[in-house]
Amino acid sequence: MAFFKCLKCKKVWQYPIEKCPDCSSALEKLESRKAKVIGISRVSISSIFHKKTPYFVLVLEDQNGNRWVQKSFKEYKIGDEFKVESGEDKKGVAIWRIKYDFSETIKKVIELIGGLKINKHTKILILPTLVIASHSYFCDNTSPELLGALLKFLFGTGVKPENVKVCAQSFDEVEIGAKAQKSGLLEVCQKQKVTPFDLAQGNFVKKGNLEVSEEVFKADFVLNLPILKIGRASASENLFFLLKKENYLSQKYLSSEKEIFKNLKNNLPECLTIAEADRVQGKEGFVQYLGLAFSSFNSQHLDRVFSKITEEEKIPEILKEIKIEEIPILGRKIEEVAI
Repeated sequence: MAFFKCLKCKKVWQYPIEKCPDCSSALEKLESRKAKVIGISRVSISSIFHKKTPYFVLVLEDQNGNRWVQKSFKEYKIGDEFKVESGEDKKGVAIWRIKYDFSETIKKVIELIGGLKINKHTKILILPTLVIASHSYFCDNTSPELLGALLKFLFGTGVKPENVKVCAQSFDEVEIGAKAQKSGLLEVCQKQKVTPFDLAQGNFVKKGNLEVSEEVFKADFVLNLPILKIGRASASENLFFLLKKENYLSQKYLSSEKEIFKNLKNNLPECLTIAEADRVQGKEGFVQYLGLAFSSFNSQHLDRVFSKITEEEKIPEILKEIKIEEIPILGRKIEEVAI
């Protein structure tokens, strides 16, 4: 958890603001390196947004004396150190809450999976979800906040803006430029001075019966940046936009999306998926604000974890062979964030 402290009047806020509201002074960002449990409440009565009981509400305090609450299904004692599990297993899926600071969330979900081995020479291709020409508050496409926070993180590690391409293409009649502009993603690229690129205007490389964008093989690393939708394998399906439009549409007549994805995955370099899930509508019809971010080197595992969190009964064909119990969960637990 990050806090923001005024350098003059010493007041502290849990959300990012540019200046102190009281004295207009600069703020210092305080990182919580460790946290201990100073209070515990056991909850036994369920509610619409917290159906599974019992669970515990913990009051945590970091090394700076800052406090916040955290839901947990694990029982702690007063004075225990609060820890979240991290690891470097490529099969693992990291889960974290998006609270007030997207930058903190990006840093955390990458840290939970063991970090990224990148430097100033690394060439990166970013593939956001960009499917509809709509404003960001409709949550149809990757949010400008997530893309902006990711770019700032990359530049903070030394990656040069000229080595980053944000790529997409349209599989319908609406031009990708119109989608990029209305979604707010084009503005982010312009502000951060990175190259937006329409994959349909580039070359494609033949890989078996697939035609994959040449841009993939020019990059050292691919960052898949989908927005998750209930009932879909959104993270895995987003990678289809790396294929030539005509090739993808023809393959859909010849084989299942499960087979297309399997062939595509075998021909891609290492790919990290960082996904967001904002609002979803549950089976009872209630719209729930999830505010979650995920990361994994395995997009199918990430999609399967999301389907478990949303308690979706109809599993997409791409995910049917994925066993949830075999996926290492990092950061927050599924039960803590499930609807």
